[in-house]
Amino acid sequence: MRIVTSGIGLRAGNVLTTLREEMPEAEFVGYYDPQPTHLEMIGTDTPRYPSVEAMLSDAKPDLYCVFSPNIFHLDQIRLGLEAGVQVFTEKPVVVSIEETLELARLLAQHGGVNRAMVGLVLRYSQHMVDLRAAQAQGWLGEVTSLEANEHIGPYHGAFFMRDWRRKTGLAGGFMLEKCCHDLDIYNMVTGSRPRRVASFGGRKSFVPANAPKSNAEAEIFHVKKSVWESTDDPFLSDGDIIDYQTAILEYETGSSLAFHTNLNVPDEHRRFCVMGTHGMAEGDFVRGFLKVTARDGRRLADHDYTQGTAMKGAHYGADQLMCRDITAYLRGQADQLPVSILDAMEAGIAAIALDQARMTGQVVDLTETWTRLDAHGLRA
Repeated sequence: MRIVTSGIGLRAGNVLTTLREEMPEAEFVGYYDPQPTHLEMIGTDTPRYPSVEAMLSDAKPDLYCVFSPNIFHLDQIRLGLEAGVQVFTEKPVVVSIEETLELARLLAQHGGVNRAMVGLVLRYSQHMVDLRAAQAQGWLGEVTSLEANEHIGPYHGAFFMRDWRRKTGLAGGFMLEKCCHDLDIYNMVTGSRPRRVASFGGRKSFVPANAPKSNAEAEIFHVKKSVWESTDDPFLSDGDIIDYQTAILEYETGSSLAFHTNLNVPDEHRRFCVMGTHGMAEGDFVRGFLKVTARDGRRLADHDYTQGTAMKGAHYGADQLMCRDITAYLRGQADQLPVSILDAMEAGIAAIALDQARMTGQVVDLTETWTRLDAHGLRA
């Protein structure tokens, strides 16, 4: 398996080294990155190419990975599709609704959704494996409503405020960059897409008035290193992303979700609670549990992930599970993956619409957008 990558930073290094652990036959045969930062993770002897086009032409890869900043994804995915190579792209796939529709056109033109895989790792997590199993058993019944959050520690929030992700023009916005994972799994849980969305939020924590008063406290805000388009002070940065947001989503099935994210939460958690007509499921990725309760009070499942493999490694162990599933898929041992690039595009549209709703103060109806996306015939 000959693998090339566009972009070699920490995320690329983590995924690619994990993939090679699962697939010993994998060989890294090229990279394109004007400013590589973690090349040692795939091997400093990996050939460097002056462009994506040259890499795809000369390295003759079996798998082409796109780990570049979000703003470059569409053009680089296009090159992979046109070259006839299997693509893997990190989330979020693209940064606007128009780019999403253009990617849908390209996928339809070049063989469909199976031409590209996507790194939405929460679908692969043990939490979601077990939640899907509970739903398949009928333990929840029809999903009626959900509440969920992603609460991020100050050290990580400061990273976003210093990194290129602080600029909507490069990342597409915080909800898209960080919370598309969450929006995707709730699309999965409801078995549908958001019909209407509303959102409220702003920036209150990472502002000059809240800058640390001591060097010791300031160290917290520099734990995660940033390189490309970085800035030093998260409280005085030129970024335009926000640091808290509350979202309300109504799905095509009629179920609803209340979702909250905040970038300055000292005691992190990433919780979800799914209410159904016959039961409920509650879990937390950070705190490592999932429990399912029937409406008569019986505990149908009680998973403790704190001591198991589910809590080891990046993304609550999901990176390894993702690479394991991708390996089986590429070897022809599995027919499909738990998440498709179309799923990622739909989660991205929801995130983009939520920011539109926040900025305009309006409820955004997505009916017409879904019609435009579905016109490309990608949904089986």
